[in-house]
Amino acid sequence: MLTFEWPWLLVLLPLPILYRLWRRRAETLAPALKAPVYCALAAQTSVERRSGYWQWLTLTLLFVAWAGTLLAATRPTWIGDPVTLPSSGRDLLIAVDISGSMKQTDMRLEGESVDRLTVVKQVVGEFVERRQGDRLGLILFGTRPYLQTPLTFDRQT
Repeated sequence: MLTFEWPWLLVLLPLPILYRLWRRRAETLAPALKAPVYCALAAQTSVERRSGYWQWLTLTLLFVAWAGTLLAATRPTWIGDPVTLPSSGRDLLIAVDISGSMKQTDMRLEGESVDRLTVVKQVVGEFVERRQGDRLGLILFGTRPYLQTPLTFDRQT
């Protein structure tokens, strides 16, 4: 089910339309003060207006952008069925050495000479596949330790 965290922001949706109507009304009112210099300057620097199609297209795209921004600001959230997580597992953090010594090709995997890190990846991958119901995490260390993956049930991480 789709819900909005801040649905009251949708009240702002007609704001550009109201602004456009207010500007149009302000343009039709007669100026309170007529200055001949201003009229002459305005006549010399008149800007050619776009055709109706391009003006309509521009306003439509601006309104769609405004509506999209407001929709994103309402923080839409998809609430689905609850997912039951296993509660009877262990929390395991796996520490893997990634220092330069792991590049040594002194191990054999399926009859092939490979580096130590490749063997560790293979062994850890098989171990992770067998640990159903456990939360697993990964710590990598070389000169310093790094928490690569915090404890999670997600096996794809």
